[in-house]
Amino acid sequence: MISVEDWAEIRRLHRCEGMPIRAIVRKLGVGRNTVRRALASEGPPRYQRPSKGSVVDAVEPQIRALLAEWPTMPVPVIAERIGWQRGLTVLKDRVRELRPLFLPPDPVSRTVYQPGELAQCDLWFPPVDIPLGFGQVGRPPVLVMVSGYSRVIAARLIPSRQGPDLLAGHWALLSGWGRVPKTLVWDNESAVGFRKAGRPVLTEAMNAFRGTLGIAVIQCRPADPEAKGLVERVNGYLETSFLPGRSFTGPADFNAQLAGWLRRANQRHHRVLGCKPTDRWEHDRQAMLTLPPVAPVVGWHAGIRLPRDHYIRLGANDYSVHPSAIGHRVEITGDLDTVTVACQGRLVARHDRCWAAHQSITDSDHATAAARLRQQVRRASLRPVDTPVEHRELADYDRALGLDTAATAEGQGVA
Repeated sequence: MISVEDWAEIRRLHRCEGMPIRAIVRKLGVGRNTVRRALASEGPPRYQRPSKGSVVDAVEPQIRALLAEWPTMPVPVIAERIGWQRGLTVLKDRVRELRPLFLPPDPVSRTVYQPGELAQCDLWFPPVDIPLGFGQVGRPPVLVMVSGYSRVIAARLIPSRQGPDLLAGHWALLSGWGRVPKTLVWDNESAVGFRKAGRPVLTEAMNAFRGTLGIAVIQCRPADPEAKGLVERVNGYLETSFLPGRSFTGPADFNAQLAGWLRRANQRHHRVLGCKPTDRWEHDRQAMLTLPPVAPVVGWHAGIRLPRDHYIRLGANDYSVHPSAIGHRVEITGDLDTVTVACQGRLVARHDRCWAAHQSITDSDHATAAARLRQQVRRASLRPVDTPVEHRELADYDRALGLDTAATAEGQGVA
C-alpha cells in the first residue's frame, strides 16, 4: 500500500503536470497498477507505514550546536568533534539538511508568478475583541489567501486554528473561487505540517486534502517571512484598512463586513501590477485547476456511542442529541457553521456552531423528549406489584417445632 504522500504526488503529477501513467511510474518508481488505483480512488489510502528513526537523531543536538557557532564546518570535522564512528554518508545527508538553517540570509530577486501557479496562505489574528456569545469575547484567526498572479484576496474568520477548521476554511475559500491554484504556500503552521530533521513534513490531513485536489503544498523555511511576502503585506493591509472604525456584533457580522470590504479591495489599483487585481483574475482563474468531482473530507468527524447524558462534545462545547439515540452509535459532523449528529442515517441533532467555549447547547425539543422519557421510567418504577403470598395456620409452626398443641393449650388453661 502506498503512503498518503505518494498518493497525493501521483495525483498532482497527473493533474498539474499532465504526466501520463508511464511517466509517473518511471519518476516515482511505483507499479503501473498502483498509479491507476491512486488516480481512480476518491480518498487517500487508509493506512501509512510509520517512518523509522535514524542513527543520526541521537547526535543531532550536537550537530546543531556546532553549526550554530560554525555554519560552514566540514562534515569530517563535525564527525571528529562528535565522535562519529559510523559511515559518513548518513551524516552528510543530515548536515546537508541542517546547514541552511544556520547560514546567513541569501537574498533573491523578485519572483514572477504565472497564472494559476500558486496562492499564499496565512492566519491573521485581528487585534480586536469579537463577541462570541454567552458573554464571551475572543480573537479567532482569519484565514487569508492571496493569488500570486492576480493578487486577488480571499479571507474568512474561522473558529480556531485546529486542522479540521483550517481545512474547512480552505475549502470554503477555494469553493468561492470555483478553481484551485496548483500550489498553496504556507509557513510552519502546526495544522499544516512540521519539520523533521530539517525537512518539511505535511500532516496526514493536509496530505489527504492536497491529494484530493491534486495540488502541491509548500512549507516555507522557519523565520523566512519574505517567502510569503504577498500574504504578509495583505495581513498588514487588513489591519490598517479594514479594521479602523469598525465594530462587530459577532463572527457572522465580521465575515459579512469582511466580504463587502474584499469586493472593493480587489478592485483597487495595484501599484506593482499597474492594474486592478480583478483585471487579471479571469486569466488567472482559467489557468487554475478545476474543483474535484468529489469534495475533500474537511471539518470535524467522529463516531461515538451516545451515553445516557445525551450530549456530544465538539471543540470546547457540548451539544444535545435527541435521547432516542441513547445507546446507539452516532456520527458527528461539524463545519464552520453547523454541528450535526446522525444515527443510522437519521438526523438526531443539528445546532449552529458555538464560537464561545465551555458551553452546553441544548435543543428545547431534546430537553422535552428527555423529560418525557424520565417520567415514563419513574412511573414504571412506582407501579404496585401484585404478588400472591401464602398464608399458614399457626398449628403448622407448632408441628414443625415439635410442640404438642393440646398440652400447650392445657397448660395455658391451668395458668
